[in-house]
Amino acid sequence: MKFHHISLRVRDFEKSVHFYQTLCGLQIVKQFSANGGNVAYLQNAAGETEVELIAMPQGQNFEGKGMFLCFATADLDAAHTVAVENGMNPSDIRHPEPTARYFYVYDPDGVSVQLREYK
Repeated sequence: MKFHHISLRVRDFEKSVHFYQTLCGLQIVKQFSANGGNVAYLQNAAGETEVELIAMPQGQNFEGKGMFLCFATADLDAAHTVAVENGMNPSDIRHPEPTARYFYVYDPDGVSVQLREYK
C-alpha cells in the first residue's frame, strides 16, 4: 500500500491553486467542475506528489490544527525567497538538525505547509 493523494477543501479555489503552483511547484493535471464547485488535481513533475483541491459552495473546509504538509525541496533558500516575494509570510529558516533545514508557511486556508531541504 502507498499514500496516493491528499484532498483539501478550500474557500478560494484560485488562491489555493496559485499557492501550491507557486510555492510547491505543483501543476494541474486534471481540473473539472462538479456540484457547483471546482476540483483540481495538482502533481509535481514526476507525478509522485498529488494534492486535490476542492472548492464547493457548501460543506466544511479544513480548520484543524496540529498537522502540516511537508514538501521536500532541493533549494530551500530559493523557496523561501519565493514565499517572501509572494507575500506568504514564511517563518525563518530553521536548522535544528545536521541533515535538514526547513521553514513553515500557511496556505490560503490556514493549512500549515513545511518546505524542507534534506542533506
